[in-house]
Amino acid sequence: MADQENEVTSSQPPAEGDDADVEEVELEGGDPSAAAAAMIAQSGITIGDISLTSQALQNPQVLAALQDRLGNIMGQSSGYVENLPKVVKRRIKALKNLQVQCTKIEAKFYEEVHQLECKYAKQYQPLFERRRDIVTGTVEPTDSDCEWESDEEDEEDAEGKTEEEKLVDDLKEKAKLTEDDKEDAMDENVEGIPEFWLTVFKNCELINDMVQEHDENILKHLTDVTVNFTDVAVDSTMGFTLLFHFEANDYFSNTVLTKFYEVRSEPDDQDPFAFEGPEIISCKGCQIDWKKGKNVTVKVVKKKQKHKGRGTTRMVTKTIQNDSFFNFFNPPQVPEDGSELDDDAETILAADFEIGHFFRERIVPKAVLYFTGEAMEDEEYEEEEGEEGEGECCAQGCCKGEEEGEEGEDDEEHDPDWKPPAGGPEKPQECKQQ
Repeated sequence: MADQENEVTSSQPPAEGDDADVEEVELEGGDPSAAAAAMIAQSGITIGDISLTSQALQNPQVLAALQDRLGNIMGQSSGYVENLPKVVKRRIKALKNLQVQCTKIEAKFYEEVHQLECKYAKQYQPLFERRRDIVTGTVEPTDSDCEWESDEEDEEDAEGKTEEEKLVDDLKEKAKLTEDDKEDAMDENVEGIPEFWLTVFKNCELINDMVQEHDENILKHLTDVTVNFTDVAVDSTMGFTLLFHFEANDYFSNTVLTKFYEVRSEPDDQDPFAFEGPEIISCKGCQIDWKKGKNVTVKVVKKKQKHKGRGTTRMVTKTIQNDSFFNFFNPPQVPEDGSELDDDAETILAADFEIGHFFRERIVPKAVLYFTGEAMEDEEYEEEEGEEGEGECCAQGCCKGEEEGEEGEDDEEHDPDWKPPAGGPEKPQECKQQ
């Protein structure tokens, strides 16, 4: 009888404002939806009691259970297609065959896009050659070459100023010209734009990570970076080659270092619907003819070795790979027999393909904007715009897994019961969703 009384007592809804029972519900293991239902039942919610339901849904444990349940449901087949009549399934197969044909046409479209790139690359070439000549100091640009719209904007701004303001600006300009004359007198032997490509690389976050301190003196001798597209009409292999042009230096005898990327633009017969356009499938570097003692891609380390029997020790030297930008020209090779790469090699190649594409699409065409830093500012603005849209997403808990950490702890920012520390509220972390 006592047990029955306990059962009746335990089934009674908690007193108003009592949250203890809600917090004691165990969510680990079992059916999340059942746990959520138990949570709501213990909260005293009944059908139609919208206000209490709203309060329960503010509980992070209830939300976690419901989200987990929805996550399990999403992506599951409804069974509709599987249960269709055979005659309908037959027609679906016909649609899939049509889709394969569309994919093949799409592949041909991208091949023609590549041909267009080859065509317009020839029109870009004279401009890039002119850029190279100015950077290296082979050619001095004319006054008309150096006119820029910002100079005209300064003149327009001056139109609305008083005579006194114009006089002050003139004095400042004269003082500036005097300083510039002094600098010109000091640097009158400077040719071209010193350290142009090194600065471009250092201003690009993706490339800067590759450049080590011992690489910088070598990259100061880099005079140009160009791209050559393979002509599919001449060469059946679709791809592009990056060419790094160097002046004579004390490190290696090569005048050009090359990196070829092979691109595939055809659907896989085994999985045609996975085709999303051209993709880099392999790359090949070149041999660098290092001068004696100048190879920065390796380093010599000394180690002590102890003889097991005699107990004597000796010093031995060992050559190991050194971090360097020039490892870029010695990537892991993709096995021709189709065998899989190890995880490390696969990770290196994935990053390499991204860098090669970035050189082709961004660095080479827009080098001056990376030199001045304007290209990086544009990328930062794009990231900020993306974060603005993602803030709303984070409010819904989509970044929860990233913010909670490995232990799956509750996110303080989204927890309604969280109270800021005495020193003031902590700065919320930025959304890390990519």
